Amino acid sequence: MIRPATPADVPAVLPMVAKICALHETWDEAKYGFLPHPEQGYEGWLKRLTTRESSVFLVASAPEQPGKLVGFIVATVEKEIPIYRLKEYAFIHDLWVEEEYRRSGIARQMVMETIERFKQMGVKQIRLDTAAVNESARRLFSDCGFRVSTIEMLVELEEV
Repeated sequence: MIRPATPADVPAVLPMVAKICALHETWDEAKYGFLPHPEQGYEGWLKRLTTRESSVFLVASAPEQPGKLVGFIVATVEKEIPIYRLKEYAFIHDLWVEEEYRRSGIARQMVMETIERFKQMGVKQIRLDTAAVNESARRLFSDCGFRVSTIEMLVELEEV
């Protein structure tokens, strides 16, 4: 079951945030060099997003255990810089499904629900970033209608 997150869901989402941050850091430590316990930095932000009308924060529960959260997606409406015709866009910040529930359609359902919610808000465009090595995410998002728009590149000038 997929539903909007509530403030009471945030503690169950934070361990998944820790997992997504740890995974990203293994993929590219220069890009995703988190401070210790990045999930703690998410807590207040996620709680605020549960009541913000210009965001989508959904959680997915286990089919066999409706009270057990096994995934989440978080996206917000962002302002575009004022040189473009488009004034605002939605941005998907994070999507996570616990490993044992992957390939069951949960991620796709959350993405499609997010798209539908932003359509209802009148948002004209949704953007996201995926790590270069995350081919499965690119396939998922492509299957949901996304296309490659830009390719971010990085050069390290000095160690942090």
